[in-house]
Amino acid sequence: MASSRKNKALYIDQEALSALALLKAGILAPVTHLMNGKECDEVLQSGVFKGSTFPFPLILSPSGSKNEIILMNAKEGELLDLICEHEWVGEICVDEVFLINPIERLRQIYGTEDLAHPGVNATYKRLGKYAVCGEYTVDLSPIEEIRIKIQRAQEQIGAKHTTAMFMAANPLHRAHERLIRQSLEGSDLIVIFLLKPYQSSDLKYELRHETLELFIQNYLPMGRAIVVPLENSYIFAGSNEIILDAIVAKNYGCNRLMIGQNHAGIGMYYDRNANQGVMEHLIGIDIEISMASEYAYCNSCKTLVSIQTCPHGHHHHISYNSESILELMKQGMLPPAVLVRKEISSLIVSTLHPHRFKNLAKLYYDIMPIHGLLEEHSEKDFYNELMNLYQTTSLT
Repeated sequence: MASSRKNKALYIDQEALSALALLKAGILAPVTHLMNGKECDEVLQSGVFKGSTFPFPLILSPSGSKNEIILMNAKEGELLDLICEHEWVGEICVDEVFLINPIERLRQIYGTEDLAHPGVNATYKRLGKYAVCGEYTVDLSPIEEIRIKIQRAQEQIGAKHTTAMFMAANPLHRAHERLIRQSLEGSDLIVIFLLKPYQSSDLKYELRHETLELFIQNYLPMGRAIVVPLENSYIFAGSNEIILDAIVAKNYGCNRLMIGQNHAGIGMYYDRNANQGVMEHLIGIDIEISMASEYAYCNSCKTLVSIQTCPHGHHHHISYNSESILELMKQGMLPPAVLVRKEISSLIVSTLHPHRFKNLAKLYYDIMPIHGLLEEHSEKDFYNELMNLYQTTSLT
């Protein structure tokens, strides 16, 4: 609702609101409050907060001339409203206001200040010159719902080991499936944190969530995997992503973390050495971290393989590159079943290209096997049956 209060206001965006909620709910513990100037300096020097690794200071420094004037003149103990997209979302009691260096802040988060980087550029535009700290209130109910969902799933099966995975599933492909199954072999419960970006995504969050649920409900043991959203704000960026993922997973009640395809931003590919270096320097984060193999489809082995154990060279391997697979789907083509399960492909392509055929019923009955009954079929059904025909081998 719009604010009718008389307090001065700070205008923040959804990314800042998400980070504030995670912080207040204890999901970023040991950090549970906005840092003051002294704490920021200590974290920058040591990379540690209260005995645990933390990659950079957690601060609130909203951009904009109005925010700058408010913060420049704010008094200790003053109550400021927090406004997001024209609605009142909380309030903060000012404890301290201090100057920051936005360029240095970019370097802390991303490891670079190169504004040609899309993420760096977007974050720079939303950074102000002043940071504010103090007690604040925001809505924590979405986070509490996730916490309760995870706890109930654990209680229902008596889970002793819960593994967290963070993925975009954009789109969900066979290598993702293998990673999930591999993780499930050594764990009672898998919690998939499905990334929910603020900027436009090729596949909407709801569609990616639906594909994961389809896979879980039909191809995994019942009650062994759940999907929860994670608003993918600017704090989950660069090499720090692994550290923040480990902290979030631990504070949501997971005791294991499987690192896989999301950590490099391009499918299953990442720099193992860089990630391993980050993990070796984690202090005080009590969670077991495992690193997945890189998967490919080998045309000699005729199956999905780990490139570490396949004896054939890269020229025999078909990579699971999310961008390329998605490009096929955006063009209305069904990826080969060795890349994406046909039920997933059918769901995605029929959603991306609705009402594509002039006379679907006629097309369906002209080229598909039928059981003698007139039935209604969706475009998703059509794509499923079409893929079955693609997989027929007697005349190929």
